[in-house]
Amino acid sequence: MKLITIIIKPFKLEEVREALAEIGIQGMTMSEVKGFGRQKGHSELYRGAEYNVSFLPKVKIDIAINDERVEEVVNIVQQTAFTGKMGDGKIFIFELQQAIRIRTGEINEAAL
Repeated sequence: MKLITIIIKPFKLEEVREALAEIGIQGMTMSEVKGFGRQKGHSELYRGAEYNVSFLPKVKIDIAINDERVEEVVNIVQQTAFTGKMGDGKIFIFELQQAIRIRTGEINEAAL
């Protein structure tokens, strides 16, 4: 099993969610986060004063998935989250040791 963590631009969330639902991805967790990479933030004007915004709003999606579906999920996210501009995001893939469904006690793939 793998845990896929996806960081994308907020306006791409619904498009990514719909694309993943179309391939049968049933569950995910979404968090609103802030961060920066190569973009290094940007300047904004507020009431005539310019200030630097270091951390940009992003969306973090976590998906626990069977090993066989990882490549499919990664390809879908790359296609749907792509804008071609800096800040499109990142995909991180981690080994998931165990998953447990609290309600039923199912473990691993059965819990997904």
